[in-house]
Amino acid sequence: MLVVVIISAFDLSNATVVKRPSVAHNATRFALIEPPKDEVADYSFAEENLPVENKRVNRKMSYSLWMHSYTKVQSNILHIKAEKLFPVIVPILEKYGIPEDFKYLPLVESGLREGTSRKGARGPWQFMPGTARSYGLKVSKNKDERLNLRKSTVAACKYLNELFDEFGSWTLAAAAYNNGSIKLVRAMHKQHEENYFRMHLNHETGMYVYKLVAMKQVIENPEKYGYKEFYAQAVTNTDLMTFN
Repeated sequence: MLVVVIISAFDLSNATVVKRPSVAHNATRFALIEPPKDEVADYSFAEENLPVENKRVNRKMSYSLWMHSYTKVQSNILHIKAEKLFPVIVPILEKYGIPEDFKYLPLVESGLREGTSRKGARGPWQFMPGTARSYGLKVSKNKDERLNLRKSTVAACKYLNELFDEFGSWTLAAAAYNNGSIKLVRAMHKQHEENYFRMHLNHETGMYVYKLVAMKQVIENPEKYGYKEFYAQAVTNTDLMTFN
């Protein structure tokens, strides 16, 4: 027994202590990309400025920017997909009166992943089968128009216009696109709140608009977020989509 105790003591004395990074350390890393105060107005979605003077909003925006920086993404796939998608999407958004910032929604929905989600959503706009059919898209074993960029974008525009008519806000329309209008209405009634940035929603929906704004920032200002000279070829499955 004495030998065992001595060996154990020796092992413990030579063990390497691994410390987990503190919350403060992580906060410092993504706080580094916070904008100067004179750039606050640049943080907007569909012409609605984010109230980044609010500490909670500021922290969520900074975190989302960090998560979409090259440090985390390690690929230029988002910029490659944007070059393919935007020339098709933007004119359709304009035709249906949808703010151009919604062109970033497909990048948030399916930018870093392809195929069908666990819930059954598919395509650049990640439509569920039932929702897709209700907006005129054919979804069957032989044909899935959720993969047709033009047709699915038209369907998304119709859906977004309905959501805007219901909520009177593009930020709330975006949140409802992510979580469904019924759940969002319930949250609004429960919290007696109609401002997305003051609401407490589930994590995914509560970060959704911040992700859209972060995507807008990294696409429009790639060098600022570490994408300088990282234009290596990326293999994507966007070729699975049809454009006509």
